[in-house]
Amino acid sequence: MLIKRYSNLILECGTDEAGRGCLAGPVTAAAIILPTSFEDELLNDSKKLSEISRKKIKPLIEEIASTYAVTHIFENEIDEINILNASMKAMQESILKLNSKPEFIIVDGNRPIFSKLGLKNKNGKQLTQEEIDYLKTIPNQSIIKGDGKYLSIAAASVLAKTYRDEYMDKIHEEFPMYNWKKNKGYPTKDHREAIKKYGPCKYHRMSFRLLPEQLTLEL
Repeated sequence: MLIKRYSNLILECGTDEAGRGCLAGPVTAAAIILPTSFEDELLNDSKKLSEISRKKIKPLIEEIASTYAVTHIFENEIDEINILNASMKAMQESILKLNSKPEFIIVDGNRPIFSKLGLKNKNGKQLTQEEIDYLKTIPNQSIIKGDGKYLSIAAASVLAKTYRDEYMDKIHEEFPMYNWKKNKGYPTKDHREAIKKYGPCKYHRMSFRLLPEQLTLEL
């Protein structure tokens, strides 16, 4: 069973993202505060759960959570500020949306969650100085493979993954040739073959290498 808390504080928030390695669609993050009574033996890193399990657990997490929020950072902003910054910004925005201020934050990975605040982005949300100052007051800790160690990070990973998958299923209907309903925008063989055949669309991340170097892409 995963660990409930990193700190001894009640309002500890876990946060994680999904979709960082995709060629299309948003990077999606979730932030969540779970009650201290929460336990679930099935909950784990979203990558270790089947799609069926994630869909089953999602409403249970939402029902029991003290507060949670989800944020999409879309392609144009990813291309502007790069995917690493976009991933962090998605988590930062999710934290700002929570109904309660976290006393402590744990984040999956090895990068401080507030290492970059107030990027001068033209696309997407621009953080205000008040929001930046608010985030700076919250102590936090990055944890390598935290989504497989702590309940709140695992719960955030499930929410981020399921909300992103739902979005990719929706835009699949607009561009079915890329088969996003199956590959969710990841660089699979069928996705890259479709890009080669049809070219990229408005949902592709143009700052990414959409095709291997040996293949050319006519724009």
